[in-house]
Amino acid sequence: MDFKWHLAADDPEIATTEMEFALMRTFESFGRWQAECLIAVSGLTLSGPENALLHIIRMNDRAKSVKELARLTNRDDIPNIQYSLRKMLSEGLITKQGTSRTGVTYEATDKGREVTDVYATVRRRLLVEKIDDIPDFVQRLQEVTRTLNILSGLYEEASRVAATHRR
Repeated sequence: MDFKWHLAADDPEIATTEMEFALMRTFESFGRWQAECLIAVSGLTLSGPENALLHIIRMNDRAKSVKELARLTNRDDIPNIQYSLRKMLSEGLITKQGTSRTGVTYEATDKGREVTDVYATVRRRLLVEKIDDIPDFVQRLQEVTRTLNILSGLYEEASRVAATHRR
């Protein structure tokens, strides 16, 4: 292909740029899926990232701190995470325990568990069953997961290096 674009001058840049655009489109589609599935099962209008936080809070049915949520989602926008937590608290999806002195954690309520259980059922029916019908797709997803984890580390390191070159 004849790419004449500032991000894609040679084969490695073309491959990287195409992957980045696919990743951006996938991220947006995933967020839209999460939000629409949640609305369908509960009528709640949380964003995709807020929905992800709810499921991570529910993960292993163990309370999580803001710091843990940030680490598990690879986010550093603590004020936005706190805003999302306030929204989920007001919807009765999570509870808050502890104090700033002892450590604040968030845990799914009965309503939060019910919503995430129904979400899981609908997700299984609308998404996972379709994936299961595609030959070798589970193995392909496992490889994509490994690749994305490697890319996450590469982008993290590149962002640290870029931060040292600020003008």
